[in-house]
Amino acid sequence: MYTAAGQPDKEQLVQRFVPLVKRVAYHLMARLPASVQFDDIVQNGMIGLLDAMERYEEGFGAQFETYATQRIRGAMLDGLRENDWLPRQLRRELRRIEAMINQLEHEFGRAPSERELADALGMSLADYQKTLGDARGHQLLYFEDFAGEGDEDFLERHFTDNDSDPLNILEEKNLQQSLVEAIGRLPEREKLMMALYYEQDLNLREIGEVMGVTESRVCQLHSQAIARLRSTIVGQLPVAKKPRKEKVSG
Repeated sequence: MYTAAGQPDKEQLVQRFVPLVKRVAYHLMARLPASVQFDDIVQNGMIGLLDAMERYEEGFGAQFETYATQRIRGAMLDGLRENDWLPRQLRRELRRIEAMINQLEHEFGRAPSERELADALGMSLADYQKTLGDARGHQLLYFEDFAGEGDEDFLERHFTDNDSDPLNILEEKNLQQSLVEAIGRLPEREKLMMALYYEQDLNLREIGEVMGVTESRVCQLHSQAIARLRSTIVGQLPVAKKPRKEKVSG
C-alpha cells in the first residue's frame, strides 16, 4: 500500500476501497429511478473517495471508511442534483396513486390491493406495476411537500443538512406515531420488504432472494409501500405559503 518513498500508493488504495463505493451505490440505487445508471453513481462516488483520501490524515483504517462513506454518498448526491431524474409526468402519476390509495382506504377500511388500485385508476395491472417500477426512488418526504403549489427543484429532496432531513422533519412535526400506525397497516409483504430494507439494511437484490421474487418486483413493492405511507403522512404536513411579491411603484 506504500511507495518506495514511504507514501501511500494512491492507485492501490483506490482499488482497495472500490467495493465500498459500490456498496454505497447499491444501497442508494434502491431509492433512485430505473433511469439512473449504476456506473454513473459509482463514477460520482469515486470522486468522493478521492476527495476523502486527500482530506483525511489519520490513516486508512475503519475510521477512514466511516469518513469516506459520508464523502462518497455526498458526491453521489451532488452528481444527482445536476439532473432532475424523476420526470414531472411521473411525479403527477405518483400523486394520483397516493390520492387514490387514500380514497380507497377510507372506502374499504383497509389497504387496497394493486388490482383494486389499478382498476380505480383506469389502468391495467401491468401498466400500474410499470409505473411503480419506473418510480424507484419515490421517497417518504420531498421538499415540495412543504412548499405549497408549484414544482420545486425535485432534487431538493436530497436533504443533507439536519434542518431539512426527512427524519428530523418527522420528529419536529410529531408524525412518528402516525408513521408507525401507517407502517402497521401495510400489507404483510410490503411490511416485510420495508423491514428488510430499512432495518436489516439489505439491498433490493438481497431482499428479492429472501422473499423469492425478482429485484424489479421488490422495487415495485417499495414504491407502493412508500405511496401508501405518503397518502397518510403528507396530508398532515403544514404547507408553507409562498410570500406574495410586492408591487414596486414606479
